[in-house]
Amino acid sequence: MTENTQDKNKVTITRDMIIGDIIQAKPEAINILMMSGMGCIACPTALYESLEEACMVHGMDPDYLLEQLND
Repeated sequence: MTENTQDKNKVTITRDMIIGDIIQAKPEAINILMMSGMGCIACPTALYESLEEACMVHGMDPDYLLEQLND
């Protein structure tokens, strides 16, 4: 796969994306979420909770996490 093809397939994470969808689209996000303190990414709530909602519950800055996830 060429670099150009990879760029076209790159997923941009947004604050309204569901945690489960983020993990499915970008499996490497698991490490970022866990290292940031969001340890319950595998719980049933992750299937229905947006990144913004999860950040609110965990007292995290969604903008900082988005920067990390999309880097």
